[in-house]
Amino acid sequence: MAQMRAFRIHRFGGPDVLRSERIDVPPIGPDEVLVRVKAASVNPVDIKTRDGKYPVIGEDKLPFTLGRDFAGTLERVGQSVSGWEHGAEVFGFVGQGQGALAEFVVIVASGLAPRPASMDSTAAAAVPLAALTAWQGLFDQGGLQKGQRVLIHAGAGGVGHLAVQFARHVGAEVFATATGDGVEFVKSLGADHVIDYTKQRFEEVARDMDLVFDLIGGETQSRSWQTVKRGGTMISTLTEPSATEAARHGAHAARYTARPDGAQLAEIGRLIDTGEVKVNVIATYPFASAADALARLEKGHVHGKIVVNAFDA
Repeated sequence: MAQMRAFRIHRFGGPDVLRSERIDVPPIGPDEVLVRVKAASVNPVDIKTRDGKYPVIGEDKLPFTLGRDFAGTLERVGQSVSGWEHGAEVFGFVGQGQGALAEFVVIVASGLAPRPASMDSTAAAAVPLAALTAWQGLFDQGGLQKGQRVLIHAGAGGVGHLAVQFARHVGAEVFATATGDGVEFVKSLGADHVIDYTKQRFEEVARDMDLVFDLIGGETQSRSWQTVKRGGTMISTLTEPSATEAARHGAHAARYTARPDGAQLAEIGRLIDTGEVKVNVIATYPFASAADALARLEKGHVHGKIVVNAFDA
């Protein structure tokens, strides 16, 4: 059986648990495809998974290949898959399956989309997980519409900088939190109001929000209830918002996990190709330095995305 290189963990822990090793190229099911990875991005969920703090991936999934999203070339399609041809340039989010920090990755065909024509593989790999998290949080979960007011926490981050642009695209009034040089960065994305959270309390600026999109959790989430209008919404990627506060505000509140969706990803790709949405890649690393990419992400204050290029990129 053909083999490939991959970055895997055999136990949970710190940076030392990540191993580069040779493993068998995974088989595909009838509704799946095999993609040769040209680039993969790193995301906070990779660190949580490595540390054993991501409950969806437990010890029963070990050993586990990190990396949730990628861009690459279609190598093989399952017998039930139609509409895709060998050699197609694609990108996607793998969901909870084995990851993309490898030479090849398997993904369900419905999670795949054509790589945006205006992007190379490095830029495209930065898109899927962050973009789908932002899209599904704002629209599927948050129901954001034109003319509504939204507060986006961590507006300069990987998910946040895309959420700001998506919200602006639909005509919402966008409030976002950031600090340092992130403030000017978020302003450049089109946010109407950027709040430097180290200099001003965001709840003193953001009032009567139709939607709070929480990418931070903790005290930030708790304080955000002061900004939610009666009947508004709070959506979090991290912790379940308080049911007590939700009832008190007559609000909808939920925590969610992003899911693969090729149709949504294709729509996001069209927005990128028209220039309405831009993805900020702040650093790239060779495949052999994937651990360094994760270390950079772990330092925090990343204004955009970090990408790992494949062997032949």
